Amino acid sequence: MTVLDLQVLGAYLTKRHTRDLFRLETLGHYAAASDDEDFSRYLRGEPAPTAAGKDAWLERLRTDTAAGRRWRRVHVVQSPLTDYLRYECEWGYTYNAAAGEDVRILDLSTSPAGSDVLGAVGDFFLVDDEHAVHMDYDEAGRFRGAVPVDPSMLATYQAMATAAWMLGGSFTVWWAEHPEHHRSSQAA
Repeated sequence: MTVLDLQVLGAYLTKRHTRDLFRLETLGHYAAASDDEDFSRYLRGEPAPTAAGKDAWLERLRTDTAAGRRWRRVHVVQSPLTDYLRYECEWGYTYNAAAGEDVRILDLSTSPAGSDVLGAVGDFFLVDDEHAVHMDYDEAGRFRGAVPVDPSMLATYQAMATAAWMLGGSFTVWWAEHPEHHRSSQAA
């Protein structure tokens, strides 16, 4: 079993992503060093993420989607949202969606069947519907590595991606319908 670190995972995904990159996220918090500064700024009430931390990523999304390479994501959530999920929605998904990523939310508060369908598979990527990569995190949300899924299990990941996509709803619609999750309502 080959375990990929972040750098190798990035190269793996970039090499194989020609049409569609699907990501399923299930955690309420990801302890990523790249988020530390902006997450702290978000909690302090700063007005927006740092451009240095977002601009290159948003440009990649715009370039890839303009070239016909889809970026899709479903995040499984349940109310009340953690501070990190509110940050991820407000300072992550809002910008990503505007740059071309198709983000969906599977809210188990309103769609409890989602937990039955997804089971305990956890986070994964599905690349061009041909390569699945299982993501491994510790209890604190720290990335431990990614493992390419054996081809004999590909159909399972394809089915889970399809189910999550069908059960999830548009992030922008969901976010607009849930102002109680916005930072501005938390301060009130």
